[in-house]
Amino acid sequence: MFSFLKASAPKPRIDSSRTDAEYKRLRWQVFSGVFIGYAAYYLIRKNFSLAIPYLIDQYGYTKADLGKVSLALSLAYGFSKFIMGNVSDRSNPKYFITIGLVASAAVSLIFGLVPAVLSSLTFMIVLSALNGWFQGMGYPPGAKTMTNWFSTSERGAWWSWWNVSHNLGGGLIGPLALLGLSLFGAWQSLFYLPAIIAIILAIIMFYLMKDTPESEGLPPVDEWRGEKIVEKVESAHTLSAKDIFFKYIINNKYLWAIAVANVFVYFVRYGIIDWAPTYLKEVKHFSVDKQSWAYFLYEYAGIFGMLASGYLSDKVFKGHRAPPMLLFLTGVLIAVFVYWKNPPGNPLVDNICLVAIGFLIYGPVMMIGLQAADLVPRVATGTATGLTGLFGYLLGSASAGYVMGKLVDVFGWNGGFYALIASCVLTSRTRFSNSSLIFCILMSKQLKISMMGLFFSLRIAKSKCSGPTELLARRVASSRLKARISDTFGEN
Repeated sequence: MFSFLKASAPKPRIDSSRTDAEYKRLRWQVFSGVFIGYAAYYLIRKNFSLAIPYLIDQYGYTKADLGKVSLALSLAYGFSKFIMGNVSDRSNPKYFITIGLVASAAVSLIFGLVPAVLSSLTFMIVLSALNGWFQGMGYPPGAKTMTNWFSTSERGAWWSWWNVSHNLGGGLIGPLALLGLSLFGAWQSLFYLPAIIAIILAIIMFYLMKDTPESEGLPPVDEWRGEKIVEKVESAHTLSAKDIFFKYIINNKYLWAIAVANVFVYFVRYGIIDWAPTYLKEVKHFSVDKQSWAYFLYEYAGIFGMLASGYLSDKVFKGHRAPPMLLFLTGVLIAVFVYWKNPPGNPLVDNICLVAIGFLIYGPVMMIGLQAADLVPRVATGTATGLTGLFGYLLGSASAGYVMGKLVDVFGWNGGFYALIASCVLTSRTRFSNSSLIFCILMSKQLKISMMGLFFSLRIAKSKCSGPTELLARRVASSRLKARISDTFGEN
């Protein structure tokens, strides 16, 4: 690893009389940096989709051709999120996340300023894969920063606010497209205007972000807030990427279960939003403008859903992540069912359902990443969140496009909605009183998307989730994980 990328060494503690003031100031500064930076990542992730109509008209590409370009980004992003997440655990996130953003912006500039690229499908696929790889350098170091500066008891609320950044960044792509066309009169501005803005924001983020509290002469956040420390772990200076993976990831069966759950959460998320325009046009007879508004409402309702789920997990459920997830996913089930069965000619009901689904599904989307961070020490946050992202994007997002489309082709829209409903079935046949078991049931029920998944889920429900929390805890490798699972899900 390049020396400038290595994690910062701890500095001597500053005078205790200054600790509180410095901590409060730096936490807001660091949060502002990681918020701005991750919003900027989204400015240059989805802008290609807006250029598709122009590419079809000007270069004669088919939708299938350009679908390959988008697929290259998704696949590269999924792998990068995990692999580069592992690298980021041993890096200074300030440098790591900035390099990824600037490199991604550079790729977008090439798309917009080099005409030869747009005339070659091969060039676009290669560059899109590169962009996906650089995009994967955003979330893991951001998550690591959040765990370094915010403790478990308060992390739900802060994490939810941080996740709002990608909704805001993604929502700004449309207005930026209009601004670019107005200023430059060229549709290629869809690429270079967001890239220029992303580079400016990268500079601001670099100035604001810090590595760890210890690197600023401050105590660890748990110590500062007077919270118990489950286990004192080695620093990023003494652990290799291999050490982190084998010590904290590979044997953490609960983390892998969460990663599997993320597949089905993403299936619902993208199964609804990716197919909403088509479904609303074909079945509900929405016009183009009504489709656009429905899409907008879905995405931006997610902002409030993430904030609500974070608040509930911290303030109402005292750091337990499972209960709010269960609550939100049950709501998703109801809203999806009403959205499906609402007859054509009732657009208000359809829009209300989409708002409800958007509000509710983004809570679990956010909470799974948060749970992954809760289940590992801070030194492994990037790898853990990268693992859940790998499963979510490579399997969940991909299946939402291909599998959902195939089901609709073969069985009609009813087939697609049966798959969505199956992914939402959480508690209809469960009678477990311990809240720590609810999430286990959640994940087992999620697997009912296929017949094999159904069989597996029933086996898990009977053999692995039939006892108290200690039954789960005994299956993990260390006493640290026992305590962490108990803290995360709680005891009744």
